Amino acid sequence: MTAPEQAPDPSSLPALRERYGPRYRWLLLLAVMVGTMASIMSSTVVNVAIPDMSHHFTLGQERAQWVTSGFMAAMTVSMLTTPWLLARYGYRRTYEGCMWLLLVGGVAGGLANNYPLVLAARVAEGLAAGVVQPIPAIIILRAFESNEQGRASGIFGMGVVLAPALGPSIGGVLVDLFGWRSIFFMVVPFCIVSLWLAKKLIPTTAPGGGAANRAGAGLDWRGLLLAAVGTLCLLNGLVELQGGTPAAASALLAASLGLLFAFVWLERRTLRLRQQHPHRGQDPLMNLSLFRDRRFAMGSIVAFIYGIALFGSTYLLPVYMQMGLQLSPSVVGTVLLPSGLVLALTIAGVGRLADHQPTHRLVSIGVLLLAASFALMTTIRLDRAGAIIPLLIVWAIVGRIGLGFILPSLNIGAMRGLEHTHIPQGSSVINFLRMLGGAAGVSLCGIFLEWRLAAHGQVLSAQQASPDRLRAFDETFLLLAVICGFALIAALKLRAGPNAK
Repeated sequence: MTAPEQAPDPSSLPALRERYGPRYRWLLLLAVMVGTMASIMSSTVVNVAIPDMSHHFTLGQERAQWVTSGFMAAMTVSMLTTPWLLARYGYRRTYEGCMWLLLVGGVAGGLANNYPLVLAARVAEGLAAGVVQPIPAIIILRAFESNEQGRASGIFGMGVVLAPALGPSIGGVLVDLFGWRSIFFMVVPFCIVSLWLAKKLIPTTAPGGGAANRAGAGLDWRGLLLAAVGTLCLLNGLVELQGGTPAAASALLAASLGLLFAFVWLERRTLRLRQQHPHRGQDPLMNLSLFRDRRFAMGSIVAFIYGIALFGSTYLLPVYMQMGLQLSPSVVGTVLLPSGLVLALTIAGVGRLADHQPTHRLVSIGVLLLAASFALMTTIRLDRAGAIIPLLIVWAIVGRIGLGFILPSLNIGAMRGLEHTHIPQGSSVINFLRMLGGAAGVSLCGIFLEWRLAAHGQVLSAQQASPDRLRAFDETFLLLAVICGFALIAALKLRAGPNAK
């Protein structure tokens, strides 16, 4: 007598596909887009509340900035845990858990009466945001056919880009009307909508398509600890280079380098033990064998350098316009708005191209345009006042078009050569390297700018614009252009080999 067949899980991926038909993959994309927008908005919008928060808690600028740096550090490290969480708890439970953590962090931060609780809420939000952000690329590569992945990535990217573009503007109005607490509550409606969509659309299954293995391999806690401490040492070492003592900076940077070597040794050992005993032990936090795939290795390099350029320029451009060119904050916002809208449109258009054009071509065009926008910033001169605003708008648009070529192409193209079982690891690694590059890029631009200002006998706080101070900014833009040149070398090697999948 045969055993009765077990009823299929109504929330599994095949069941949801059958229920909603061909449109399901787009509905799934919408569900993860809302949550990702919430996580990205929580990372950018708080900056407009820092002055008000500093006044409320009587904080210095450095302590107030912890709400941003704490979020970034937590988000960067937690990205590496996404593959394990998905394998252990499945898509839905992992995603819902992150949305609940983001929701609780927003409410707790908004209601907090002391600064340590605000900081704890920001760290909680960062942990949730880090786990969520690699998930969309995993779903796009699994739910869409290869000839639709670029278009899906473009549509998703266009929606996600609008969050940081519109978030600070909306946040500024909220702070003026209701104070800094309103910024924390801003993510709450997004979280509620994403939880509702998750119940309906996100499958309970793990990335492999089967049920989540809640009794599976444990998390690589030693690797996570090394990655977390190493990242903190690197970020704090860069901060010390900018405003601390050389001895402290050297010690922290040396510690981060030592922890990197220890991390690589541990991950290689963990992978070897897992291969020798497949039914025992742990999966490595970062599967270093992925870097044997040339496209993935080159994509990872591009992602890291792209993070440096993107986040570095995001810091540098407003400082340049306000401190270097003496433009008002309202003018700066007006200058940057057209480029943000162009970026959203470019991502949508390039997403369609990504289904038919090779990745290396699109990413290389994007990196070239990004490098050109940085180099062209050096053409702006104080003695041609009438041309300053038009040139700023045009050069910013050139850079954002470049970003629009990179964003929908890089992740998908870099991971197309990986086995399906390795896609979650690949997505988390690329996102981790991009964020690590971003965190380093902000400090790198700040350090280099201060060095060049001192070399020209200038200080950033001076009230009058001067050609010498502008030269220091020009040299920093040229540094970013040169960094993009290294990314271009790696981007050209994203070309698929003759035996590529």
